[in-house]
Amino acid sequence: MADTKFCHACGAQIDERAEICPKCGVRQPITAIMPMGGKNHFAAVLLALFLGGLGVHKFYLGQVVWGVVYLLFCWTFVPVLIGIIESIMLMVMSDTEFHYKYNPSLSA
Repeated sequence: MADTKFCHACGAQIDERAEICPKCGVRQPITAIMPMGGKNHFAAVLLALFLGGLGVHKFYLGQVVWGVVYLLFCWTFVPVLIGIIESIMLMVMSDTEFHYKYNPSLSA
C-alpha cells in the first residue's frame, strides 16, 4: 500500500494525506504532508546567526529590500544584534509556521 503511512502516536495504518488519525484522533505532523522544496528552516537559523549582520538570511528568505538595508548599515553592528535576535525567533518558530510564512507557494 503505497498511499498509506503510520500514525506517529498509535502506529495505526492511515491514508498518507490524513491530517488526523481516525483511530486515536491525534493530528499528524506537517512534515508528513508537506511537499519537498522551498526554504529550509535550519538553514535560515544558521544564516541569521552567523551572517545576520550582513543580511544574508533576509536575502535567503526573499526579503531583498531588508537584506540591502542590513548591508547598508552593517558597519554600525546594529544588524548583527538584530540578526542574533532574529535567529532566536526563527529557532523557536515551529516548522509549520515557518513553512506557511516563508514557503507560501508550497502551502496549497
